[in-house]
Amino acid sequence: MKAVILAGGFGTRISEESHLRPKPMIEIGGSPILWHILKYYSHFGVNEFIVCCGYMGYAIKEYFADYYLHRSDVTFDFSNGGAMTVHANVAEPWKVTVVDTGLETQTGGRIRRVRSFVDGERFLMTYGDGVSDIDLPALIRTHEQSGKTVTLSAIQPGARFGVLDINDRDGTITGFHEKARGGEGWINAGFMVMEPGVFEYIDSDDSVIFERDPLQRLSAAGRLGVYKHRGYWQCMDTARDKETLETLWQAGDAPWKVWGSCGEKQ
Repeated sequence: MKAVILAGGFGTRISEESHLRPKPMIEIGGSPILWHILKYYSHFGVNEFIVCCGYMGYAIKEYFADYYLHRSDVTFDFSNGGAMTVHANVAEPWKVTVVDTGLETQTGGRIRRVRSFVDGERFLMTYGDGVSDIDLPALIRTHEQSGKTVTLSAIQPGARFGVLDINDRDGTITGFHEKARGGEGWINAGFMVMEPGVFEYIDSDDSVIFERDPLQRLSAAGRLGVYKHRGYWQCMDTARDKETLETLWQAGDAPWKVWGSCGEKQ
């Protein structure tokens, strides 16, 4: 199964760093948050990725173009014509397709623009600025059992975000609200599972915001399911969010790091 990563936004709320690089390339523990997301998926056997880039997308392309060398020890022998020897290769078993989905394209348009790369199969989708310890196999099982077109993960972070109305009897999302009531509302945490039929809900207009009309239409049709996650989730919207993630990583206590240990070389 492939995972689609939305990584094309301007990251204006963390402009302290996003004026230098796209938000998914902002580093946590010396590696881009995008790397952390791919490592999470890879832990569960998902190693094929489609990265939807836009703003400063060349930085993402260059990162993966040089990934092999950046993650290995290298000897440059200038006495021998500049011969290069790579030691201790730690490259990942990944296949990464980086697609330029447009500078101003909204999330719905970005998803639609990678339709041909999905190739008519079920796929995963998330945002390039959020990490979690969501049980991915459980999310996929929930989706398979529901028979929905899209299943999204939901969490309860308080009143900062717009929230979802959920019918607990059948696990269906029935509506949306702009603000949480009492701070206990469920919000979209990304980490979705999608059937190819989702493209029928996304118009060709690149101004379509996936989280609005397409999700609302799916909800109205009873085709939008939910997986409730009660563990860790954090998006990196602001410099404060980045500091929170960095502190957890440096303390060796990053909940989203379901692979290895925080201090190991990878």
